[in-house]
Amino acid sequence: MLTDEVKKYIDKSVLCWLATSNKYNEPNVSPKEIFTYKGDTTFLIANLASPNSIDNIKDNPNVCISFVDVFVQKGFKLKGIATLIDKTDDRFALKVKSLTDLFTDKFPIKTIIEIQVTKVDAIQAPSYFLYNDITEQSQINNAMKSYKVKPVD
Repeated sequence: MLTDEVKKYIDKSVLCWLATSNKYNEPNVSPKEIFTYKGDTTFLIANLASPNSIDNIKDNPNVCISFVDVFVQKGFKLKGIATLIDKTDDRFALKVKSLTDLFTDKFPIKTIIEIQVTKVDAIQAPSYFLYNDITEQSQINNAMKSYKVKPVD
């Protein structure tokens, strides 16, 4: 499921987007900034302040996560089943450590959202399909120009 390529994109991503829906099938999408993977089938997200996402997962554990490299304009969409792990759960300390070791412990993590990934799909900008001469490097060059940024030397 989570191949080396998928993991590379997870590691490079600054944000991921968690899509959930409530019991009425009303969708919600929320950005997440503290996340990682464990093994080849598990994705972890720190719940800092996402009451809608948490309520929705309680009603409907089917979720979708997406992340893209904004320069290459490629990434992945993961679908899976979410479980909530709170501070009273014996697994919390170990799981939260894998998040705080990568990021920081300055934010109060209320809950860990653990997702067992069941499906992985690639995402890429339509320009890759529409134009034969598009390369990852040309996408990077265009993004750098559009976002007015320069590579770090």
